[in-house]
Amino acid sequence: MNDWPDRRTGDRSERYGRGSASPQPEGARSMPHIQRRPAQPRTPQRPQVPPQSQGYDDRYQDGGYQDGGYGNSPEPGYDSGYNTGQVYGSGSGGSGGRGGGDGGYVQGRPAPDWRRRIKLGALTLVVVVLAVSISTYFWADSKLKREVDLSKVIERPESGDGTNYLIVGSDSREGMSAEEKKRLRTGSAEGKRTDSMMILHDGSNGPTLISLPRDSNVEIPTFVGSESGKKFQGTGRQVKLNAAYAEDGPELLVRTVEFNTGLHIDHYVEIGFGGFAKIVDAIGGVEMDIPKAFKDKKSGADFQAGKQTLNGEQSLAFVRTRYAFAGSDLDRTKNQQKFLAALASQTATPSTILNPFKLYPTMGAGLDTLIVDKDMSLWALGNMFFAMKGVTGGEGTSMNMPISGSVGGNLVWDKAKVKQLVEQLNNDEKVTVKGN
Repeated sequence: MNDWPDRRTGDRSERYGRGSASPQPEGARSMPHIQRRPAQPRTPQRPQVPPQSQGYDDRYQDGGYQDGGYGNSPEPGYDSGYNTGQVYGSGSGGSGGRGGGDGGYVQGRPAPDWRRRIKLGALTLVVVVLAVSISTYFWADSKLKREVDLSKVIERPESGDGTNYLIVGSDSREGMSAEEKKRLRTGSAEGKRTDSMMILHDGSNGPTLISLPRDSNVEIPTFVGSESGKKFQGTGRQVKLNAAYAEDGPELLVRTVEFNTGLHIDHYVEIGFGGFAKIVDAIGGVEMDIPKAFKDKKSGADFQAGKQTLNGEQSLAFVRTRYAFAGSDLDRTKNQQKFLAALASQTATPSTILNPFKLYPTMGAGLDTLIVDKDMSLWALGNMFFAMKGVTGGEGTSMNMPISGSVGGNLVWDKAKVKQLVEQLNNDEKVTVKGN
């Protein structure tokens, strides 16, 4: 009796190329050393090289292809145990090589986390900027010369809205060599006098810059001596405004300005000849548009009309010249306003502020010769500087103190206009008063 189905004999050669009818694959019967393992659900695992098979693929038996032939898929869960020698990843599908399936790299370095690196870089930059800013603030703050004590000023008017600065340019030659005095044509006079005086009001309606001509006719009021502490009773004495500074310094000048205007002065700022010229040179000069050529032997001014960049020496000559103008001191104050606004505008730029090779020399040049009141902070000084820059802006106003005439060669202020001007400043209103 024949044990083979379909009347087939036991001749194994007749089954070449066909599948076995046995429930078990042929290879399993003929090769008992190969074990059948039930298929397990695949789980992600670290890439590894599977061990080499100890046998051969039971799909190839006697030269024939088993497991259903060429056209049929293996049974579900079937695992032949065959190994081609390739390195498999851990991804599904068993694709060979480094990138098969979702297995990725074999023991590779993880991809860089750029988001984390950017955050760390930004944090480091912020820390460095803060450290530099804080150190620069304390360095600059330590260089301020807080020498003016406004608490010695008596009978002061009430404060209004906004902040009022009294800005003074003195003819101090302190720290200047003989060569610098000659080059800048400052002379060698002892002591110091005011060469220019301005009130800068910084408020919500824009900054207002008011020049006080040094030849203004004013009354010296009752005051307390800044050094002696002695009280000097006012006698109604009329003098030029710059005489108050020469008599008892900044404190008496503030007292005289407040008494004759009724405007409270919050801060005092003074700079001398040498510091002024150094600031201009530190920023590489100031560009000015001079409408008309002028020349003055006393100040050393010699300018042609048109746009030009003035160095420190030329700038000092420009702001000091008055004898070359028909309006004398009034014309000079207009040039001073124009120049200071240009200086502030060209200094407060990214090319200066963000460039330490320009910022530190500029700050050093100014702070070395700058004299301020004892309550002046570096923050308040910065606000003054940017308010000065805003004078030339759309909301800024610059003017001379209103003048009604002259007496004995001194300029007399228009009291009615001065009163209206002070009321507008105290109320922080838009200034409508016109000056000379």
